[in-house]
Amino acid sequence: MQVQVHADDSIQGGESLAQWAQEEINAKLARFKDYVVRVEVFLTGVDALKTSGAPGKRCVLETRANGRPPIAVNAEAEKVKDAFNAAIEKLKRAVETDLGKLKDKNGRESVRGVEDGTEVDAASPA
Repeated sequence: MQVQVHADDSIQGGESLAQWAQEEINAKLARFKDYVVRVEVFLTGVDALKTSGAPGKRCVLETRANGRPPIAVNAEAEKVKDAFNAAIEKLKRAVETDLGKLKDKNGRESVRGVEDGTEVDAASPA
């Protein structure tokens, strides 16, 4: 899984921050390594948080998966670590939901694209 970290001038940490973010993503998204191809991390400072009005940090995570549209989540907090951890939890849930859409409720592959030769007429009684 490829991880790219982008930070604006208000975020301190440089290479060590990028290394930490890469290790965290690889650890927390390890079970999705066959599904997720790339994760991009965008860290920025915000002038005022929605909750407290104090300056804070924003973390936006965007993931690219095999054959699926990109998934993006964001989180804001007073510290970079808190914003990053909140965003990674949101991303895990979003990826799980996206994977769940590929399978039906019984764990089988979706009927889209599957042709077994039988059709069910919705108008006929069961």
